[in-house]
Amino acid sequence: MKKQSPSKPSEKEPATAPAQNSLSDQAPPLPIVGIGASAGGLEALEQFLRHVPQGCGMAFIIVQHLDPTHKGILPELLQRTTGMAVFQARDRMRVKPDCIYVIPPNKDMSILHGVLHLFEPTAPRGLRLPIDFFLRSLAEDQQERSIGVILSGMGSDGTMGLRAIKENAGVVLVQEPSSARFDSMPRSAIDAGLADLVAPAEELPPKIIEYLRHARVLTRAERPLEEKDQSALEKVLILLRAKTGHDFSLYKKTTMYRRIERRMGIHQIDRIAAYVRYLQDNSQEVELLFNELLIGVTSFFRDPAAWEQLKGEFIPALLAERPAGGVLRAWSAGCSTGEEAYSLAIAFKEVLEQLKPTESFKLQIFATDLDRDAIDKARQGVYPANIAADVSAERLRRYFIQEGTGYRIGKEIREMVTFATQNVIMDPPFTKLDILICRNLLIYLTPELQKKLLPLFHYSLNPGGILFLGSAETVSTFTNLFAPLNTKSRLFRRRESVLPAEPLAFPSSFVPALPGVPKELTMMKPAANLQTLADQLLLQHFSPPAVLVNDKGDILYISGRTGKYLEPAAGKANWNIFAMAREGLRFDLGSAFQKAVRHKEEITLKGLKVGENGGTQTVDVTVRAIEEPEALRGMVMIVFTEVAAPPEKKATGRARNSPAGSARVLELEQELRQVREELQTTREEMQSSQEELKSTNEELQSTNEELQSTNEELTTSREEMQSLNEELQTVNAEQQSKMDELARMNNDMRNLLNSTEIVTVFLDNDLHVRRFTTGANKLFKLIPGDVGRPLSDISSDLLYPGMIEEAREVLRTLVFSEKQVAATDGRWFSVRIMPYRTMEDIIGGVVITFADITVTKTLEAELRKEISRLKADG
Repeated sequence: MKKQSPSKPSEKEPATAPAQNSLSDQAPPLPIVGIGASAGGLEALEQFLRHVPQGCGMAFIIVQHLDPTHKGILPELLQRTTGMAVFQARDRMRVKPDCIYVIPPNKDMSILHGVLHLFEPTAPRGLRLPIDFFLRSLAEDQQERSIGVILSGMGSDGTMGLRAIKENAGVVLVQEPSSARFDSMPRSAIDAGLADLVAPAEELPPKIIEYLRHARVLTRAERPLEEKDQSALEKVLILLRAKTGHDFSLYKKTTMYRRIERRMGIHQIDRIAAYVRYLQDNSQEVELLFNELLIGVTSFFRDPAAWEQLKGEFIPALLAERPAGGVLRAWSAGCSTGEEAYSLAIAFKEVLEQLKPTESFKLQIFATDLDRDAIDKARQGVYPANIAADVSAERLRRYFIQEGTGYRIGKEIREMVTFATQNVIMDPPFTKLDILICRNLLIYLTPELQKKLLPLFHYSLNPGGILFLGSAETVSTFTNLFAPLNTKSRLFRRRESVLPAEPLAFPSSFVPALPGVPKELTMMKPAANLQTLADQLLLQHFSPPAVLVNDKGDILYISGRTGKYLEPAAGKANWNIFAMAREGLRFDLGSAFQKAVRHKEEITLKGLKVGENGGTQTVDVTVRAIEEPEALRGMVMIVFTEVAAPPEKKATGRARNSPAGSARVLELEQELRQVREELQTTREEMQSSQEELKSTNEELQSTNEELQSTNEELTTSREEMQSLNEELQTVNAEQQSKMDELARMNNDMRNLLNSTEIVTVFLDNDLHVRRFTTGANKLFKLIPGDVGRPLSDISSDLLYPGMIEEAREVLRTLVFSEKQVAATDGRWFSVRIMPYRTMEDIIGGVVITFADITVTKTLEAELRKEISRLKADG
């Protein structure tokens, strides 16, 4: 690595991070800009860095595709362009303002709390995507403060990383493709709809500075959401609905406002009221905001463990219950660009190949999304090459077709999926489903809307159907509708609920309905028959009163007259049996209920006295947890059996003489017994609560581990030749300055040879023409196209027939030869034949030089003639 000059901070500051962060809590966070570049990136980086002002307060981290076997000289080349200190990154180096950090060769780089970490690459050469790897870690570390820049390069590396930045509400800047030497990487980011700003490389730094300036203004003006201008926010929603036809009023307000603030920062708008005006004047911005709200978070086989369970356990179970030749129906709600719908089709295909059923089964998948552009991309089924990070090589070979620089989904898989534009909030759902995939959609919706959607999903699924949610989503309080199959993988099975706790709401009722239009569908009353009437008569007059409740005590169904034992509680209507139980039942019923639910057994309470209209009624209560039938599993049946009061025992002795004292003793004994029972029950409940708390703690710990695992990066890949080509392009760019210097030396050497006026011909070991200097065409009939031809085939003006043999002898003996040879036109040349030696001292042919000695020969002839004349005269 290049030795740092004394003025650079690397000589004065440690390379490793200190244990504590020296920045104060009041100091603004350091803006960190992640820059990805590849082929042609050196030129773009130089243009970018030339326009970064001194003292900007930002840090720049450059990730480029480098040859792992080549020493990196990019820091030295960039140092000539900028006044900021340029470092080649080292492990645990803390990022500081006004500095540039460059990834070293053959390393992957990540960032954690502003400290760089280097990793040995896990993927083989040609399958590495270092830009995606770093930008994902930058998004996780900096969240909404993350800034990603993509410059010139080939392929699609960086697109997945930019998506992570957008998901965390960061900002993305991309070089204008027309200004990039290689436009594949910028164009991939733009086509994916991830670019917030697109401009030539030299215009990007001022835009980053303006964005940060306005982002800080918005941050200083930050107030709780309830104190913000709600009217302006509602106006934005109205403009969105008028332009796109979609109502976002049921989306979480914090999410909506965070996305809107990001757009405001890009346009340097400080107040949301001003942004409303900007939306009114620029209809294109409404479309951009709409796309901003619909950022798709998806990939092939996301959460691989969950897909393996779905493929290994649950799809085979569904097929086992399906008759021969049956069709499974699935719905992927919020499918985005279709990766998860195609993943389900591939998983189903693999299950069939593994089971090899004798019957023919088919899978029909309905994939829907609100974003029309995303649906169009899903229909095309064309994905970039970096999906190889999520799709195995075997799956790519079998289910995809390589097309250009990416992959197209195979026809067999494509025909299993039907794509359509649908708003799950407003449009009717698909029904009679076996599998329903809705991942990372509920987290953007209000809790009120989630409580309406989950019962709707229950209605859409067949009995035993599978619901597949995102890693951060749950079925909330609807445990009576869905049973968890695996907590970590968020797979749930539809439970049979006899009576829903609330009426089922359809999408038409999610939003306020027009006057006179009913919000909920009511079921038509079935026609009565003899059996129904007889069953009702028996239940009303001959069976004991009973109540069916769920595991929380909420009443689902009442049989017979229960007014003697239950009464509505005062205040807000509460259909919970513990709130409605009359005096004398409440405590014992609660204790028996907990035991029945915990131990799955039948508990009977004998001789309870219930207060009723000033009197008492003796009743036996049976509490039974239901295991069969399947439709009622998890519920509890409570039966009240009225019994006659036991005859009073006659008092004897002293008790007979003092009836008041005897009654008091009996009352105290009964109270003591009741207190003891309450104490024992309290102890059992405390122990049960401790066990539940421990279980909850373990589940929270498991959830925490799961959330951490979702933050782990998924590397993407490229084709081997494409990667090698990019590495070569990068090496060529780094060596450009040395090549320029070599070209100057070559020019100097050519001028030197020409100035000597010595004709030179270079021959290879086969005595074929390799190169010749100016003037050679005056001795040989040489033209530029003769390079590579044998010199013996070229006619010459020299009277030197043995020249080729002489050259072969020089090659054999490595002893040079020099002769004076005449030409046909009277010229004379000194012909010198020497071996051609390379820098490695290897003989690579011969060099023949022709020095014109005609003047010397003429003078020599004249001198001899004069000498002969003098001798004759003498």
